[in-house]
Amino acid sequence: MHELAITQSILDIALQAARDQKATHIREIRLRMGPFSGVVPECVQMYLDVLAKGTLAEGAKIKVTTVPLKVLCRDCGREGEIDRAHIACPYCGSLRLKRLSGKEFMVESLEVDE
Repeated sequence: MHELAITQSILDIALQAARDQKATHIREIRLRMGPFSGVVPECVQMYLDVLAKGTLAEGAKIKVTTVPLKVLCRDCGREGEIDRAHIACPYCGSLRLKRLSGKEFMVESLEVDE
């Protein structure tokens, strides 16, 4: 349910940016998010479809670019990428990892009509 508040914030950011650029319609809202952001893109789209009615963003689509989950191994000192299915260092197999990315969540850009 937290996606409702998040989607309202995304919509507010997108509408303000569109107004600043004198856009007439928002076609696409591009998000950048990590696998551990805790946000479900399908829910964001569902809420956007409801919240954007009657605004410049009515009919806008959400497009997501996923940020890889990068870690620093505390044993071998190397940086690498992991996923939820393989949570060990890709070089030495250690589980002593420090997360460097993966929780990001931001509005990256918009596609608009002017």
